[in-house]
Amino acid sequence: MGLEFDNHRPIYIQIMEYIYSGISRGDMSPGSKLLSVREFAVEAGVNPNTVSRTYMEMEREGVVVSKRGQGTFVTEDTAVIETLRRDIAAKQVDTFLDTMHNLGIDDKTILNLMKERMDDAKED
Repeated sequence: MGLEFDNHRPIYIQIMEYIYSGISRGDMSPGSKLLSVREFAVEAGVNPNTVSRTYMEMEREGVVVSKRGQGTFVTEDTAVIETLRRDIAAKQVDTFLDTMHNLGIDDKTILNLMKERMDDAKED
């Protein structure tokens, strides 16, 4: 599974981010079943209560659906998944912009750098 936890942030949030990233990348398709709480806990090396809390929070956010006796599944609502993807992307952009501004780079220069990098990527 390859999870390494940051001791300065709640583990359940880090697990949510891991799962949300997988959903956003398409590693977990709409309607796919997540590991059981116990299976996930064993693979991640965490307490089952932590995974249970993670699943409850994700269900509260509408990203997963629990079916009694069957397990927990990724929502089939593609609008929710697209919103999740956009939220993750927006956080990445915010982090990038904060870093650039902390380096003293102005918005116009940031845009020019991004355009250059995007053009370079197209050529590769």
